[in-house]
Amino acid sequence: MAGPILFPTYPTGSHYFLHRLRASDERKTSVKLNVIVVGAGVGGLSTAIALKKKGHNVIIYEAASVLSEVGAGIQVPPNSTRILHTWGLETQLQKNSVQPESLIWRRWQTGKIIACTKLNPHLRNWLGAPYYVTHRAHLHQVLHQAVIDLKIPIKLSSRISKYDMERPSILLESGAQINADLVVAADGVKSAARHQLCGNSFNPQTFNLAAFRATVPVADIKANPGTAWVAESHSLNLWVGDNRHVMTYTIAGGELFNMVLTHPDSTHPNTWEQRDTLKEMKAQYEGWDPALTQILDMVTETLKWPIQMIDVPDIWCHKSGRFAILGDAAHAMLPYMALGAAMAVEDAAALAECLDFVTSKERLDHALDLFQAVRIPRVRKVHESSLCHGTILHFPDGQLQEARDAAMQPEVEGRHFAASPNQWSDPTMQVWVYAYDVIDDVRKVGNERFSL
Repeated sequence: MAGPILFPTYPTGSHYFLHRLRASDERKTSVKLNVIVVGAGVGGLSTAIALKKKGHNVIIYEAASVLSEVGAGIQVPPNSTRILHTWGLETQLQKNSVQPESLIWRRWQTGKIIACTKLNPHLRNWLGAPYYVTHRAHLHQVLHQAVIDLKIPIKLSSRISKYDMERPSILLESGAQINADLVVAADGVKSAARHQLCGNSFNPQTFNLAAFRATVPVADIKANPGTAWVAESHSLNLWVGDNRHVMTYTIAGGELFNMVLTHPDSTHPNTWEQRDTLKEMKAQYEGWDPALTQILDMVTETLKWPIQMIDVPDIWCHKSGRFAILGDAAHAMLPYMALGAAMAVEDAAALAECLDFVTSKERLDHALDLFQAVRIPRVRKVHESSLCHGTILHFPDGQLQEARDAAMQPEVEGRHFAASPNQWSDPTMQVWVYAYDVIDDVRKVGNERFSL
């Protein structure tokens, strides 16, 4: 039976093989827009790349005087990797990234393996896109270079004083006003654009949690007989305990061992003294697995960061159809599924695809309505999954912890399982998180709305 392929609307993996057949068809837009992107983080740079590849004119405005990305490691899952590869960034991403074999949960006190998620080559073979871990600065550098190659201007030291969301335009602190057809604000968790668009009901929340970030040379870990086994593979190792966990993996092409150590902290970040954090970090994990504490003894400096999220607003776009927020400005989430940056990349690809559905600038509001219709439900589910996974990770020793560990035992033993408390392994989660294709989603919903 020949004929057009019917793409299912029901949950199934039967059609994933077709994703590989779809070329990176950079369909050029029928309406060429002048777009201002505010913010040069992962979300802003990704948005600029996606829009420029569609044929739009883009300028980025960034408040900082120098482009840099704070932090160390970042995880880049297949739903994000697939998009980055279609932008032609595969070779550059692979240069200093690591493709880990698995994500291993370990008991806090002994290091005993209690769960194991298969990452590469499993996800790469299944979805045609790998699971990377890399240095955040490397990902930022790859995106920045793509912006340069596409000849997208970046205006540094350009702090926004006010947005005109109707016109639209931005007013810089210097007094300069710049007009555009569309303004996209990717100005982070403390977004001034979100505040102006949505009011002050979506301020960052901390949940009384913080994280220490640190790196150690892998060579130092390999040189210590008590820790050498940790560096034998590129797998992620995750120690979990009562209201604390330690996520670790290698970055910088396998040269650095990255650590994110989450712990309770009810104090305000303004009161923190970074000079005291090294001692505080080691005290927080006293009595944990000896291999882990030996690695912590190798740390010479650490930074302490607040863990913040916002409630996802109902509105990301102004009624004028000329202004939108995305990335952390729209949905900063807890890091317990490592999907925050991936959602920003999805946002960027989705927005660019949505704009293909309009035939005149006067109909931009229809494109932004489509953008919200696709992105808000998706992001809310991911946002909720991150919150719920944090609860699962942080059970104190006892009945809940024992039941969780027992339910994860099949994945440790290599037996078949249909569900797991480990959301990185859970088959249902993997399908709707990692196999998700944002371009397909936009086209499906857009075709229904625009009757194309």
